[in-house]
Amino acid sequence: MDQEKFGKFIKELRIKNNLTQKQMAEKYHVTYQAVSKWETGKNMPDNLVLKQISEDFHISLEELYNGSRNASSKKKYLLPILFLLFFVFLSFLFFYLHSKKDHDFQFKTLSASCENFNISGTISYNHAKTAIYITNIEYCGEEENEEYEQIECILYEKNQMEDRKINSYQYPGTKPIKLEEFLKEVTIRIDNYEKSCQDFKDDTLFLAINATKKDNKIITYKIPLKLESCPI
Repeated sequence: MDQEKFGKFIKELRIKNNLTQKQMAEKYHVTYQAVSKWETGKNMPDNLVLKQISEDFHISLEELYNGSRNASSKKKYLLPILFLLFFVFLSFLFFYLHSKKDHDFQFKTLSASCENFNISGTISYNHAKTAIYITNIEYCGEEENEEYEQIECILYEKNQMEDRKINSYQYPGTKPIKLEEFLKEVTIRIDNYEKSCQDFKDDTLFLAINATKKDNKIITYKIPLKLESCPI
């Protein structure tokens, strides 16, 4: 047996396992001078200590005596490492594709199916959520010069029992305002709606505009929304 080669091997094992000579000595109940002699090839651990080193560092006695790992031993450890790296790669790929899918939105247009209003809006969606945006509403009916004390625009979803209010925009000012001026300010935005795009059909969504006159009479405009079909 080449004691110098054995000593270098013991030193490599100690360093790879983040042990100082003192810690190694305490682990095997010897002095750090004894460990130093092992590593320089001047001395050898007794058989009981060698057996314990073999068990602690998962290395055979034959490999300790030879001062190197056998080729078969290297292969034995290589396969689990390769498997672990492959598993990490697959995990990274899964989370990358999942994250990409979360942000890969599709867009469908919303428009008015009422001749008195022009509306531009979108439904954006992916597998995780749906968002609704209505940012442009124009009145194109008969000339409207009435000034209203209060106006509210409400987005509804039709329901068999009762229409469901999704979101709304209310005129924040205190001075009377014309309908056309109010509509320029309207923005309706729902960032995380629980229903998917496939749940909506033509006329499933509609806007209601409630305009209150000076005599407290309310004029209501009901505007069905036309949706570009979503893939099933």
